[in-house]
Amino acid sequence: MSEMLWKPSADQIAKTNMSAFMQFVKEKHGKTFQGYDDFHLWSIENIESFWDSFLEFTDIVHDGSSYHVLDTHKMPGFHWFSGLKLNYAENILNREHKGTAIVSIIEHDPDKENFENFKAEYSFMELYDLVFKCIEGLKREGVQKNDFISGYLANIPEAIVLSLACSAIGAVWTSASPDFGLDALYDRFSQIKPKLMFASTHYRYNQKTHYTTEVVNELAKRIPSIEKVIAIPYPVGEAPHTGNMEWAEFLKDNGNDISGGDGVFTMLPFDHPLYILFSSGTTGAPKCIVHGAGGTLLQHRKELQLHCDLKENDRLLFFTTTGWMMWNWQLSALSLGATICLFDGNPGFPSLTSIWKIVNKLSVTHFGTSGRFLESCMKAEYQDAFKQIGPLPALSSVLYTGSPLSPTGFYWLYNTIKKDLQLSGISGGTDIISCFILGNPNLPVFAGEIQCKGLGVDIRAFNEEGQSVVNSPGELVCLKPIPSMPVGFLNDQDNKKYYNAYFSDYPGVWTHGDYIEFTENNGIIVYGRSDATLNPGGVRLGSGEIYSALDHLEFVTGAVAVGWAPPGRSDEVIVLLLTIRGMSEPDSECLNTIKRTIKEKRSPRHVPQHIFKISEIPVTRSGKTVELTVKAIFAGKPVKNKHALANPYVLEELERIRDRLLKSYKNSI
Repeated sequence: MSEMLWKPSADQIAKTNMSAFMQFVKEKHGKTFQGYDDFHLWSIENIESFWDSFLEFTDIVHDGSSYHVLDTHKMPGFHWFSGLKLNYAENILNREHKGTAIVSIIEHDPDKENFENFKAEYSFMELYDLVFKCIEGLKREGVQKNDFISGYLANIPEAIVLSLACSAIGAVWTSASPDFGLDALYDRFSQIKPKLMFASTHYRYNQKTHYTTEVVNELAKRIPSIEKVIAIPYPVGEAPHTGNMEWAEFLKDNGNDISGGDGVFTMLPFDHPLYILFSSGTTGAPKCIVHGAGGTLLQHRKELQLHCDLKENDRLLFFTTTGWMMWNWQLSALSLGATICLFDGNPGFPSLTSIWKIVNKLSVTHFGTSGRFLESCMKAEYQDAFKQIGPLPALSSVLYTGSPLSPTGFYWLYNTIKKDLQLSGISGGTDIISCFILGNPNLPVFAGEIQCKGLGVDIRAFNEEGQSVVNSPGELVCLKPIPSMPVGFLNDQDNKKYYNAYFSDYPGVWTHGDYIEFTENNGIIVYGRSDATLNPGGVRLGSGEIYSALDHLEFVTGAVAVGWAPPGRSDEVIVLLLTIRGMSEPDSECLNTIKRTIKEKRSPRHVPQHIFKISEIPVTRSGKTVELTVKAIFAGKPVKNKHALANPYVLEELERIRDRLLKSYKNSI
């Protein structure tokens, strides 16, 4: 059984939003609950009552005296809150909220450069004014409801302004970060045919300036639907002119006073498109996933308000780019009167302590990052530097996603960063623009486990026979609809792609593609993508189990494990690729240590047959390890959309390793 590392006090529990909502439901429905598990069970057995109650509790602004919460439990084909209308931007721009809405920080060396030179702040009132000016700019350019608008933008406040302005009038927003290459952008934006594109002139990463002019100009040529490119200046440095219009000109004041808000927000159906998000594109052309405004807002509010316990004037810094769904997720925190802190650049420049120093300086209450980043911090050689950051008095919660975090990573955070905080894993994805499993401020934290299932989310782990299992790994499935499931895929005739993506394995059941385990603590362990699981000797293993065992070895800084079937054989062997500190190639002693550690921490079945050193672990732009891409290369299959990777140059190194594997196999027979 995992060790308990943190437990909220009775006083802390009494003050949470989760406790307030449980009391609200108790009074509204005459229910009593023995604890969270009982409350969760009620929420999935009575999903209409649950979501209707939360809509009332959270005071989301909407129209519709008569509406139907859910027309059917059948998936796909369900519709939420038919007859109800709302506007996402109106709920974000709540005029009662005072104080700071956005703090923007650009990458810098906090020990050598003046913090204030890289910082900008916007009050809620200033944000209102910018959004209203942007709405007028969109209207002058002829943008109407259902038009698509794209952003090729750094993680700066203008991206939020544009997204909110689009949602205010019913236009549909999509964005990508400026580190995307031309082909990756074209694969995405050409499918949606945007009317306008907003583009950062340049951006900063590793203290180097990168210009976007060439990519922007070429993209505008390739996509005829783009009528105009509006250039948005980056807060640091200068760049050549990009596009047809400058941001300042786009926002010019034409004398119209719309700051009162009357008629600014278009009331739209609950499932009116808000965002287009894209799948990673590592196995084919990125899918255009359409997310509705109402479902996105309601689900985000539940997660941020209840599960993250975010409150007015709290400060959320989630390290993300505009090309990752966490950017959309954190934006909804503004609806609670919280401040969102945007960071653009490399959070590890000039060292991995840099972002923690910014968290301290900004009095961040909720810090979000990836499991991979936390484990990089844990593996850093300068551990004393983390302990010298400061007591972090404001920090109450650390959230991680994108990749699993091992129990060793949990221990590191509590022993090195802070003992009294909630470490909250959150896991879901682009497909639902939210989470299936996440944290809970009322529950303890156990090493290596995400705290709980989300309220109103009926998920299970299915074994290979399609049976629900506990204390055993299985496929993550969802048995009932949740509001943030996609409206559909763009350009998907008869919803065939949508059905095949989620419902073909178990008809009527959402199959998410993650390999998970529900524990005796009612927590959850995520092992990774289920289509990347290992199958040596016919036994299904999670690659995450190997990764967590390797966390005990300080010289191993990264890993990717895949199954490989030698030519003419159907059974797999495990191939392990490692980034290793301090040696050009692992010697026999090193290899024996790796194998012994995996055997002792896991089992003999987990021990890889082949181990190779690699310069970098191949990852997507959001930092996720791409086991499937590695597996495809080892199988001799072509890799589509290499530009979807953050480091596609590593693929040539993988091909050389594959050739070594094949040569070794041929020499052994």
